[in-house]
Amino acid sequence: MTTVVWYKRDLRTRDHAPLVAAATLGEPVIPLYVIEDEYWHQPDTSGRQWDFIQDSLNDLQQQLRKAGSQLLVMRGSVVSALKQLRECHAIGRVFCHQETGGLWTFERDKSVIDWCSEAGVEFREWHQFGVVRRLKDRDVWDKAWSKLMRQPVLDAPAAIPAIDPSHLPRPDATAPAFARPDRCPDRQAGGSLRGEKLLASFLDRRCVGYQYNISSPLTAVRACSRLSPHLAYGTVSLREVYQSAKIAGEHRNSLPRKKKSLTSFRSRLHWHCHFIQKLEDEPELEFRAMHRELEGMKTGPNDSERLQRWQEGLTGWPLVDACMRALQHTGWINFRMRAMLMAVASYQFWLHWRDPALHLARLFTDFEPGIHYSQTQMQSGLTGINALRIYNPVLQSQKLDPEGEFIRRWIPELAGVPTEMIHTPWLMTPTQKARFGGNTYTAPVCDHEQAARAARKAVGDFRKQYVSREETGRVLDRHGSRKGPHQTRPKATSSQRPDNQLSLFD
Repeated sequence: MTTVVWYKRDLRTRDHAPLVAAATLGEPVIPLYVIEDEYWHQPDTSGRQWDFIQDSLNDLQQQLRKAGSQLLVMRGSVVSALKQLRECHAIGRVFCHQETGGLWTFERDKSVIDWCSEAGVEFREWHQFGVVRRLKDRDVWDKAWSKLMRQPVLDAPAAIPAIDPSHLPRPDATAPAFARPDRCPDRQAGGSLRGEKLLASFLDRRCVGYQYNISSPLTAVRACSRLSPHLAYGTVSLREVYQSAKIAGEHRNSLPRKKKSLTSFRSRLHWHCHFIQKLEDEPELEFRAMHRELEGMKTGPNDSERLQRWQEGLTGWPLVDACMRALQHTGWINFRMRAMLMAVASYQFWLHWRDPALHLARLFTDFEPGIHYSQTQMQSGLTGINALRIYNPVLQSQKLDPEGEFIRRWIPELAGVPTEMIHTPWLMTPTQKARFGGNTYTAPVCDHEQAARAARKAVGDFRKQYVSREETGRVLDRHGSRKGPHQTRPKATSSQRPDNQLSLFD
């Protein structure tokens, strides 16, 4: 009997439970990846994401060949691929990891499960990381996450029983056709080998000062682990990253600064799964507000000109535009700047969250649906349980890029502008613009402070009129973080705003 190991967002051989389980059966194994063209026409997918996956598939192929196996890449639907394989081989099992993705992958997974049931094929899933399917009580989630993170990391199989490639369908690894063009010159490269090197360099030296250096787009490029796309597509195991960071941080020769930094980093890994759990528990978050009553706060079509200027990095606020242009060019920007980009779209531009969320999703090489949709809503004030975070783009610029180095790198129109003017170039006189440049840089769309005040008032007024304590309590019970390990959430009273019951990273 043949076992198919269906690869999705788990492109590795190490700490891969389905592959290990299949290899130990002693019967033929077909590692399978299916290029699903329909998926690549979804509005949150892009060419840069595929390019990272393609790198990772090539790396995975090398890993499997070391174990005497080979990755079979097919295209079309997964069900059609499995049907074709079943015609040639006695496929009796399909092993894979669970995936918390968008509605399209959710429906795809259900169709695969239904086909396996009808065909008499065993279908078995394993946890990919600390997300609990069919979680009934959020109070027990942290304990389940900790238990999974402590389990041993599985070695890659030394040998995998294989089928003669000549007896398999002809591989088809041609790139899918994309709905929109996508150029990302400095995209991160994929593959487990690169992911492992990043982890090693981070734990060895780059991690020191992590918690202090991840906010500025200048320092974050090096201070962040840069493992996010590798975690998103599973080229490295989150459990292995967590355990490696714990060992490095608790080593007797580790300096206190390094220990503190790696403790902060491990908390972010916990936070990673906490947000994905939200989408697992409520898949509708891909399309509607977490706090259902807040979905009606913004109605009507978005201002197309404002949306376009935000997308193209032409808002007139230098740090905002520099971040968007850097993201377009590299496929990555640090978390604080992601939050600022979304907040500016939501408050100063008063755009409905969905269009900006989809645009950012396409730009992120490390797009992770569970984190993305929860976070974009949080930064748009749609959870009902978090305090509003309305960023001041000038203050952020002065604080995080005080000398204007990042701004000048990504906005060449402002290359000659002095530091004291770089954060507010619209205040320069015509004489100053003629002398230092900046004539070709766009003026701000609006007064950011006035727009922020108007947005704060509009949100506050809407909440007072339309938001109920019952719906807020539902969101808090289902999605709110718990402050300490294994502690339950205290019940909100009339004198306690739900915002105050949440940890910083909720």
